[in-house]
Amino acid sequence: MTKAPDIELARVYDDLGATRGARLLVDRLWPRGISKDALKLDEWMKDLAPSSALRKWFGHDPDKWDAFANRYRAELAESQDAVERCLAWCRKGPVVLLYGARDRDRNQAVVLRQYLRERLAREEAT
Repeated sequence: MTKAPDIELARVYDDLGATRGARLLVDRLWPRGISKDALKLDEWMKDLAPSSALRKWFGHDPDKWDAFANRYRAELAESQDAVERCLAWCRKGPVVLLYGARDRDRNQAVVLRQYLRERLAREEAT
């Protein structure tokens, strides 16, 4: 059995010098105050981000976290082309999912990483 590639998370406002792997921005909106050159992205996967309606509804309210995660997973299930593009990066090697949210524990990248890991584990099992 092979080990699944690493999927790391990093906030775009952090020092990204130590990150390794493909850099994928998973926000629908470009992060304020960050230049495109500074991020050195491999791909901006805005179609993998939560819908604008879901993002606005959530508003980073911790009380809505579980419902947000469930709704976002449902959106991911409907966005298989985008998910497959991201999985292709994961199959090649380490990936860093970049996000702009202040909350490191409750943001779309956390949900997306778990979703991708589950998909890769299912592939590994077959």
